[in-house]
Amino acid sequence: MKLSDLATRAGEWLRGDGPLSEIVISSRIRLARNVAGHNFLSRCTRAQRNTVEHKTRAAILAAGDLVAKNLFYVDLADAPEIDRQLLVERHLISKPHAQAEGSRGVAVGEDESVSIMVNEEDHLRLQVLRSGLQLEEAWELINKIDDTLERTLDFAFNPRFGYLTACPTNVGTGIRVSVMLHLPALKLTGDIERVFRAAKDMRLAVRGLYGEGTEATGDFYQISNQTTLGKVEEDIIQDFKHVVIPKIIDYEHHARRTLLSERTAVLDDKVFRAVGLLRSARLLTSEEVLSALSHLRLGMNLGRIKDIQVRTINEILLLTQPAHLQKMLAKKVEGDARRSARADFVRQKLGSA
Repeated sequence: MKLSDLATRAGEWLRGDGPLSEIVISSRIRLARNVAGHNFLSRCTRAQRNTVEHKTRAAILAAGDLVAKNLFYVDLADAPEIDRQLLVERHLISKPHAQAEGSRGVAVGEDESVSIMVNEEDHLRLQVLRSGLQLEEAWELINKIDDTLERTLDFAFNPRFGYLTACPTNVGTGIRVSVMLHLPALKLTGDIERVFRAAKDMRLAVRGLYGEGTEATGDFYQISNQTTLGKVEEDIIQDFKHVVIPKIIDYEHHARRTLLSERTAVLDDKVFRAVGLLRSARLLTSEEVLSALSHLRLGMNLGRIKDIQVRTINEILLLTQPAHLQKMLAKKVEGDARRSARADFVRQKLGSA
């Protein structure tokens, strides 16, 4: 398995067949861990960063299939910028991890459900990403991976505070629970602020498609917990599964019913304008594609269009991102050339007008 193998296919989390996948795109759980006896990265010298990277890489690769099937490792310090951007677009590493300097890497499983960032903010960031609402399944898997690695790596732990992390909000369990939601109806009805208020009341973070510091392009939102100290992992997950996410899903379902019963013309105008744009345009930006796919996905879920599958929408969403597009073309393209190539690909997938 190689990095180049990822560029032309969608990962497990984009299959679109997970529970409640009409609204819940994916479920993600991350665990932050640091190796005892080594400084946090912010206080590491270059040599110390190298030592941490070599030690953690060896432990991950030695565990092999106990971590993930056909695991492979990407040395980000040596990887070209386009490869690092590809990993960001696939949600396998963060933007800061891609843009950082010094020894760092990422281990990725064959189906991309599992990835482990090395030397990001912490020494290790374990991640499990699943399609739809599968938080308990994600937790079961990441807990096993954590236990496997802890057999060979001594993680920094304090009996009073729990796992020690670079960011104080991660101290304790070190867990970050995140669910990516598609909320186009709430945006169209002007009720998306209800989600923001509810999230604030529950001390949750709301971010865009690529996490912290990004906007919610295409009406995709990541909802995440903000603190972990004093909480048990299972309690955080159960709150998300049975309280937080159902509440937001109810808001979106209500907004969709409102569009169908009271604002059908508005709904159909958005949906069929999106169909026309994607099937006819000769130049498309990433933002235009994401926005149009959002309305296309809504129209498909509400039965307004029937000849397009959710997996096709998800593939277009991913494969039209800049790094993926250039990987498919096997060359660097910018400006109108990139926008033209993107439009050509979309028309090919959807059938051109």
